[in-house]
Amino acid sequence: MSELQLKILELLKEDSRRDAELLATMLDADTEAVRQAIQDLEEKNIIVKYATVVNWAKVSQEKVTAIIEVQISPERDHGFDAIAERIYLYPEVKSVYLMSGAYDLQVEVEGRGLHEIASFVSNKLSTLERVLSTKTFFILKKYKQDGIIFEDRQGDHRMIVSP
Repeated sequence: MSELQLKILELLKEDSRRDAELLATMLDADTEAVRQAIQDLEEKNIIVKYATVVNWAKVSQEKVTAIIEVQISPERDHGFDAIAERIYLYPEVKSVYLMSGAYDLQVEVEGRGLHEIASFVSNKLSTLERVLSTKTFFILKKYKQDGIIFEDRQGDHRMIVSP
């Protein structure tokens, strides 16, 4: 991978709305070279998607997110991949990671409420043949996601008190 491609990836990760002309200006590079580099990154499936980070707490239709720790029994000749695929194909599943430590998979699920997520865990996830146990954690508040701070940061106006 070229140095130009690496720099383009870093800049697009910061803000995917940047177009080739702006990137070329920022990198002091030829616009056509930047366009070609982006096209190459997309064709190689290095750039998979351009996404928007939404602060759902400021929207009337707030979503509930849960992180689920899943212990599984790996399949012979397939390891964790086959069961991970069965899990990530569910539409409510937003991400799945193979983890080291006390559990095998970390699954992020999104729903319209606690009951929807509870139903997913009890009726779909925990009933899969290789799933040994699950532990569900509901996200109560997001402070930062993908490098974006959600809090409206205002200065601390409390009076300092010392003994």
